[in-house]
Amino acid sequence: MNGQESVAPLRLGTRRSALAMAQSGMIAREVARVTGRRVELVEITTYGDTSREALAQIGGTGVFVSALRDALLEGRIDLAVHSLKDLPTAAPAGLLLAAVPEREDSRDALVAAEGLTLQELVEKLAGAGRSARIGTGSPRRMAQLNNWAAARGAALETVAIRGNVDTRIGYVAKGELDGVILATAGLNRLGRAAEVTEHLDPELMLPAPGQGALAVECVDPELALALSALDHRPTRAAVVAERALLAALEAGCSAPVAALATWQGTELRLEGVVGTVDGATLLKMTANGPLVLDGTAEEQAAALGRALAARLLDRGAANLMGERAR
Repeated sequence: MNGQESVAPLRLGTRRSALAMAQSGMIAREVARVTGRRVELVEITTYGDTSREALAQIGGTGVFVSALRDALLEGRIDLAVHSLKDLPTAAPAGLLLAAVPEREDSRDALVAAEGLTLQELVEKLAGAGRSARIGTGSPRRMAQLNNWAAARGAALETVAIRGNVDTRIGYVAKGELDGVILATAGLNRLGRAAEVTEHLDPELMLPAPGQGALAVECVDPELALALSALDHRPTRAAVVAERALLAALEAGCSAPVAALATWQGTELRLEGVVGTVDGATLLKMTANGPLVLDGTAEEQAAALGRALAARLLDRGAANLMGERAR
């Protein structure tokens, strides 16, 4: 028996969806590489997986995370992998964000009938005398799609949907919808990139804070130190800025808020969007700041996010989100 087999495997908690399993399997291989220990996946069902209600009605993105975090705190698993955009900005005491691996493509993607782009789809269906029906479960996406359509006088209807990737793409295959919007990163991780008919430019569709990134959480400081080998510091700084903006706005999944931080040399450029779901009003602002990837990087990034949030609030962002920030 070799040394790796004689040590108890690390238990990695994951949701049961195909995407979650693909993401967790990818991280499990990397964890085994950096720790020298076997890793076994422990499937955990979250409330968000079983409920068919809209996310905004059942508590937002945290519904995909709480069961995994409970399992960590109760010692039933050793680490958990989350889609970072699903992670609430406040973490329970005792949990450590051990690693944020390098980000995948952060863009949203359109999967449409006949391989059409959004513009082509809208134009073709307008010629047939009807609106393009685009499915998404995200108020953020609805706000930006509706704003795009209004600016062009395009006939477009956003339709609220839930379900896994197969279910959502199935609406298009069955002709129930003309297109659906999904995260590019998820399609890439599932090996389904070929089904994308258009990657939506962030100028049209800014992503959710943390979109395309993963979060590895644990409780044990020694394990966290070992897992830090998987951390990608530029990605961590970027998502810290995005999430600081989200936290300062006190917004959740029910609010149409988007944010993306990108590196321009040694500067971090943060763009934020707040709007109304109907797309009638969309507030977009940017902030730039030099950032050194040292021990103060996270606080520098968070300060940038808070500063941009303050400017958005000064311009009326709280009213656009439907609630006054407290």
